[in-house]
Amino acid sequence: MNITRENIDDLNAVVKVDIAKEDYEGKVDKILKDYRKNANIPGFRKGHVPMGMVKKQYGQAVLVDEVNKMLQDALNKYLTEEKLDVLGNPLPKEQENFNWDNDTYSFEFELGLAPEFDVNLDLKDPVTKYNIVADEKMVNNQIENIQKQYGKIKTKEVAEEGDTVAGTFKNEEENIEKEATFELSKLKGKRNLNKFVGAKVGDTVSLKTKDLFEDVHDLQHNLGIEHDRAHELDTDVEFIISEINERELADLDQELFDKLFGEGKVKSVTELKDKIKEDAAKQFVQQSDQQLMNDITEKLIENIQFELPKEFLQKWIQTVGEKPLTDEEAVEEYNNSEKGLRYQLIEGKVVNDNELTVDFNDLKEFTGERIKEQMAQFGQTNPSQKELDDISARILSNQDEVKRLSEQLMNEKLLKFYKENMKFNEKEVTYEEFVKAISK
Repeated sequence: MNITRENIDDLNAVVKVDIAKEDYEGKVDKILKDYRKNANIPGFRKGHVPMGMVKKQYGQAVLVDEVNKMLQDALNKYLTEEKLDVLGNPLPKEQENFNWDNDTYSFEFELGLAPEFDVNLDLKDPVTKYNIVADEKMVNNQIENIQKQYGKIKTKEVAEEGDTVAGTFKNEEENIEKEATFELSKLKGKRNLNKFVGAKVGDTVSLKTKDLFEDVHDLQHNLGIEHDRAHELDTDVEFIISEINERELADLDQELFDKLFGEGKVKSVTELKDKIKEDAAKQFVQQSDQQLMNDITEKLIENIQFELPKEFLQKWIQTVGEKPLTDEEAVEEYNNSEKGLRYQLIEGKVVNDNELTVDFNDLKEFTGERIKEQMAQFGQTNPSQKELDDISARILSNQDEVKRLSEQLMNEKLLKFYKENMKFNEKEVTYEEFVKAISK
């Protein structure tokens, strides 16, 4: 067997594999002899079928199978030994006049080669790193939400601003009849609110679905309709009020503080505000980190330029799905996936050049931390090490979970590396300012 390579350019190559008769003859003969021993053909005793008949019936199928196995093994070994960084998979070239009746065979494969490039993290236009802080408005809103959540419900006959109403939405033509409960503060605009203020239990309120709620998803939920329909629906509905409730705010006292955070951990409204800011900061870090990673990804793709074997990749994309794609479909698919491929190559370069790795001990520790976070959400704040190890072992016995957690951990390591090696334009913002900034 002989393997040669012709480099077309820096990104494309053709590998030729020549297979001679002596490469496959012994394996094919051995398999056919085994067939002969076990063949059941009428008119012949088992094991005494003429070899010529066995070759005629099975010879070419065995030959094709064995040559293809040898071909695949040889090609994989060659790519590994030559340390060729290929994109996609080798594509066999069509051959005219190929004949399995010959003794020697030649196969050619197109290769798409990964480009060579350097990663420079010193960007002229630095990425913005948002530091989100909880402002006084957010803290006060959170306190009010806590007071509502732990306050008492008072049933009323007449609705006022801030109340919660229960009842049934109806529209026969649109086939809507849905029981719903919502806060009047969720309504959009004074016009809708005023229709409820002063209304009594048993009253019917006529409403327009368009711009009924501040969030259209509240319309979807309260009317029990599909997401797309909620965005398009513009019709009249009636709401028959069955119940009006006012939630009395809970007192900000030691009993409430202990219920929220444990006995004696928070002793005043000032400490409550500090605790809310602290908890909010932890949640904000996750969101700002995710946005930072997204922005770094976009900026690196934008700044690190290299060519790709575009035509090869489009041809390869045509072959990898459940059904072949047309040339136009392959071009569209390539255009949709090009940015992802570019970052995949950049990320691989950063990981390899800086020896960022995930070993089993890292993964076990990472898994344990995720388990502790989840258990804390359900009030289990001090699990034993044995309990953590047992749960981790069960999770890490699942290969899909290992893959998912390994990707999460590598993502964390990459972000840590970027934070340590890149310059950022740091900006302190409130959560509202953050949402506006990333929505632009």
